[in-house]
Amino acid sequence: MKNKFSNNKLSPRGLLPGFIKDRIRSGKKTPSFSKRKVALFLIVAGLFFSSPLFAHTINYALEKEPPGLVIGYYIKLGFHHIIPSGLDHILFVSALCLLSTRLKTILWQATAFTVAHSVTLALSMKNIIAVPSAITEPIIALSIVFVAIENILFTELKPWRVLIVFMFGLIHGMGFASALNEIGLPPNKFYTSILAFNGGVELGQIAIIILIFSSIVTLWGKKDWFRLRVVYPSSALIAMIATYWAIQRLFF
Repeated sequence: MKNKFSNNKLSPRGLLPGFIKDRIRSGKKTPSFSKRKVALFLIVAGLFFSSPLFAHTINYALEKEPPGLVIGYYIKLGFHHIIPSGLDHILFVSALCLLSTRLKTILWQATAFTVAHSVTLALSMKNIIAVPSAITEPIIALSIVFVAIENILFTELKPWRVLIVFMFGLIHGMGFASALNEIGLPPNKFYTSILAFNGGVELGQIAIIILIFSSIVTLWGKKDWFRLRVVYPSSALIAMIATYWAIQRLFF
């Protein structure tokens, strides 16, 4: 008796789905899986980076105000976004300051972070990139966990730390843009407003660095027990808080 599956065993074509066998008979090319993956990637990228997703809000109320008033307003807004509103950013910058007692180490990290978030803040507000806050906010929390744990594992600035801080800064910049988008920008003072807001953010970060370096690092940084009594517990506490945020932002 002839086995109805014998053709499948004898010929590789027997293992192919019907629509593919029909294409082979007709001489049409079968779409490759790599092309399908590329198409899927383009669709996902389109969802994340299409400008209509997060077109920035226009603030008409400030459109006719003098430049000085607008600059002052956005500087205050940027500073307030860090102190006191940006607890996650405060913890991130604080964690950067705890890695080493050397000011140069702190400045290297702060510079990388500043350059990175300035770039994505501008690109996000220009609608060149747009990533939903549902993605950026959990990553921001996880970035805090990462640098805090690194403070416990390492005592010196490693080459990858600056690069990682830069990459995390790109994500934080998108978070800044999300907050700024709630207020909006006057169309005739677009770049002035972004620069002012970013300046306010930098002032907030500088204030955190000065506070931590002058009150903690300078006073106790040279003590033998500094890492054991200050860096380890502080970094562990920061990591636990940020882990809670990450879980909350991912699942609730």
